[in-house]
Amino acid sequence: MNCLECGETIHGRSDKKFCSDGCRNAFNNKQNKDSSNFMRNINNRLRKNHRILADQKFTDGKAKTTRSKLASEGFDFEYFTNLKVYKNGAEYRFVYDIGYKLLEEDWILLVKKE
Repeated sequence: MNCLECGETIHGRSDKKFCSDGCRNAFNNKQNKDSSNFMRNINNRLRKNHRILADQKFTDGKAKTTRSKLASEGFDFEYFTNLKVYKNGAEYRFVYDIGYKLLEEDWILLVKKE
């Protein structure tokens, strides 16, 4: 069998796919890289949003902050990973495991999934 990355003949176990750790890493990095600048920019924005939310002071999985505070830290409200609407009509936007609900005036309620 030949290495999936460089094509060299593989020695050793019969189920090996790569000739070295370097080839395995190079192959997996190519598979997992963002396919375009557009996708990379969105993923970077989501990571930044998550970092900003995670830095808030949580108590028992909840926190309260303001929209203007998040915006001043660079949070972009257009980018989130999913939207969840509960039976009571409460709408939470999630950035991975941290959700936020827009409240009256400038307030925002943050919740962290366990």
